[in-house]
Amino acid sequence: MTAVVFLLSLLAHEISHALVARRNGVPVDDITLWLLGGVARLKSEASTPGAELRIAGVGPLVSLLLGGVFALAAGLLDGVSDAGLVVEALAWLAGINILLAVFNALPAAPLDGGRLLRAIVWWKTGSPLRATVVATGAGRLLGWALVGIGLYLVLVGAFFSGVWLVVIGWFILAMATMEGGQARLRELLGGIPVSDAMTTDPVSVPATTTVSEFLADPRYRYRHSAFPVVDDGNTAAGLVTLKGADSVPETERASTAVARVMVPVDDLPTLHPDDPLARLVPELQTSSAHRALVLEGSRLVGIVTSSDISRVTSWLSSSSAWRGRTL
Repeated sequence: MTAVVFLLSLLAHEISHALVARRNGVPVDDITLWLLGGVARLKSEASTPGAELRIAGVGPLVSLLLGGVFALAAGLLDGVSDAGLVVEALAWLAGINILLAVFNALPAAPLDGGRLLRAIVWWKTGSPLRATVVATGAGRLLGWALVGIGLYLVLVGAFFSGVWLVVIGWFILAMATMEGGQARLRELLGGIPVSDAMTTDPVSVPATTTVSEFLADPRYRYRHSAFPVVDDGNTAAGLVTLKGADSVPETERASTAVARVMVPVDDLPTLHPDDPLARLVPELQTSSAHRALVLEGSRLVGIVTSSDISRVTSWLSSSSAWRGRTL
């Protein structure tokens, strides 16, 4: 029962992030509870330092509040009954929630404290990139420190505690390094519009096409693994994958339209040709389709994949291309 309540406490921590993010205009894809805690996966970044501060700060506050509630409950129950086991459980829940709040408030990415540090540096300098570099640098420092402490504990005989710290430290180190790489990528892509990376007039599939027609047509079977789906007037309806179409039983393919197995356009990243390409990077990474549709109004004009961004990044990374941009 105590373990279940603790998981609910983690969920409350992440739900608070999600609710405040949505109130600040940041969509939330999902919440995942796993071995090292929980993650609320935001679809985009906060637009201002204030929004970043509110989104990051609410999680530790909720955990701290829960810790106080459990501590108060433990104290009251201890004073009126002899339910020692229940009191111990409530006391443990109080301690673990307070510990969770304090640990998450450490000023190092990807922890909530790292987001708070990023918001403060962003507010002071006006540069979200510099703020990310500072927060991820602190995250790597904390990660290596935890790994070092964990290895020391293993050597002195505290094997389980040491291994656990190593795992947590390595996770923080990996996540901070990844966030730093994403920040550098956004800097590299700064000023590049989506139109420079997109494939114009992509091969599309009419929404009324059956799955059997889609799989049998060489235009679709041998060029790509996913295709935009359009209604009348080239209006974007979604994205159909060969894998998704192939999962339809053979006996039903002739009577099933691709519109029934596609990913709806509302579940895909969508942009205008003039939108900044850097904005698309985190959306593509969180999208299961790893593709974005480029629209003018509701009309399909292009498609962007992770490979397209890699191609542009490789070109910009070359010294000649970079000199051309700076000149």
